[in-house]
Amino acid sequence: MDHRTTRRALLSGATGTLAAALLAACSPGPGAPLRSPSPTPSASPDGGTPTNTATPMPTPTATPVTIAKRPLPHGTVTALPDGTPGIAWTVDDGASAEVVEAYARFAAGTGTRITFFVNGARPSWTQHADLLRPLVESGQVQIGNHTWDHPALTKLSDQGIQDELTRNHEFIERTFGVDARPYFRPPFGYHDARVDAAAARVGYSTPLLWYGTLADSGDISTDQIVGFAEQWFQPAHIVIGHANFPGTIGALPRLRTLLDQRHLATFTLDDVFSR
Repeated sequence: MDHRTTRRALLSGATGTLAAALLAACSPGPGAPLRSPSPTPSASPDGGTPTNTATPMPTPTATPVTIAKRPLPHGTVTALPDGTPGIAWTVDDGASAEVVEAYARFAAGTGTRITFFVNGARPSWTQHADLLRPLVESGQVQIGNHTWDHPALTKLSDQGIQDELTRNHEFIERTFGVDARPYFRPPFGYHDARVDAAAARVGYSTPLLWYGTLADSGDISTDQIVGFAEQWFQPAHIVIGHANFPGTIGALPRLRTLLDQRHLATFTLDDVFSR
């Protein structure tokens, strides 16, 4: 079985342990509150002005690695091209304002390149937009579309799918000044040919899944998160994490150390693929 066949088998749930992790890999779950579990400022999720004031960000310590871009493949993307000397670290949701802030400061301080798949309904992205904007403008951080408020797209009508993506698209443009197309991450990883076709009609033609998870959509320990990273931080992997629970904050320095020990660079999707 070749490497790509192995990816398909893993992502389809052929291996029980990974299947459970993948199903748990996106959002705190249907019953979890949409809003951050901690207090947030009074800004509107639709794009009010944040009330917090940014403090100076540290100077990055990592030197970015440049690679030749590849044409963006058609259809669903689950991994980087073979031979990529690092990972795409992707982060979903944003239920915790503290974790979003920690990720922003971690990226700024270490030079780690990250792609955030945001839900605009989460106040954390508005609250910490001022911290993220310079990183987005520099290209170190990329913003992707994870729908407005995280529904299972397979349960929506075609119009409902497009409304979710379009509303979030407008939020991303207004808040970060970027066009997130063509990448979207379907909540819970749920998508099919109908979802993909509806999304493509509003410019979101590339479902972006993953090939490894930190499994931190729920409230797990820092040690557990690091254990998942030890398994999945491998060359050419797209790894999914979440900005939802405090265990992630303590894991970040250890994850950076793991990358350094394994001589793995980090790449955004735009670092790797030409749109």
